Amino acid sequence: MNSKELKKFLDKKVDEYNLPSFIKDDPVCIPHLFSKKQDIEIAGFFAATFSWGQRTTIINKSKELMQLMDNSPHQFITQHSDKDLKSFLDFKHRTFNTTDLLYFMHFLKHHYKLNISLETAFISPKAGGDLKENLSSFHNYFFSLSHAPARTRKHISTPSKHSACKRLNMYLRWMVRKDEHGVDFGIWKKIKPSELICPLDVHVARVSKHFGLLERKATDWQAAEELTANLRILDANDPVKYDFALFGLGVIGKF
Repeated sequence: MNSKELKKFLDKKVDEYNLPSFIKDDPVCIPHLFSKKQDIEIAGFFAATFSWGQRTTIINKSKELMQLMDNSPHQFITQHSDKDLKSFLDFKHRTFNTTDLLYFMHFLKHHYKLNISLETAFISPKAGGDLKENLSSFHNYFFSLSHAPARTRKHISTPSKHSACKRLNMYLRWMVRKDEHGVDFGIWKKIKPSELICPLDVHVARVSKHFGLLERKATDWQAAEELTANLRILDANDPVKYDFALFGLGVIGKF
């Protein structure tokens, strides 16, 4: 399959999966429960953080957390007192436990006291459009508060440790991309869709290798950059739209 044929095929697959019907069975359904920008940001951040394992479990645990926040995550994050946190002490999702959750909430409360949007947390003055720098800076900022638990670091990946940062890249896709199909939100404007890196896991890597879009064996940051560079050949302005096709073929479709 030459590049023109591949683009035509993958564009068709994007159109098959990038639809409102995709939302209900994907973790992106969690931020879609809300209309307020900050609620979308917070709900999406937790849903993306929880996104490993079965999608049904991810969605259910994310909904459980939103309910504990009275389905007003921004208001709860910014206005809660210590006594309001008692109902969160039994919350757990796989290896994400109460210690992790309380620190996440502590960070978000700190950030929103000083910022209107979570977007600014992902922008490094030194980045100049380099997403690797932005994500590394975010990791450092996230764990810059006093008493940041060492165990929580495994839940926020960073390119500086060669991680593919699949969940953070997926979250950025949700927040940055915008088209007429309504899956992604496009509420952040300081990062361009052309600067995004494709979320990469074993499923996407398998499909990408099949189509000659990826050669690197390790599923790491370098592989994510390699894949995205090849996707930019197909669409320089919006390479990460092909995440719908690669994910759909690898996880949903019979590939």
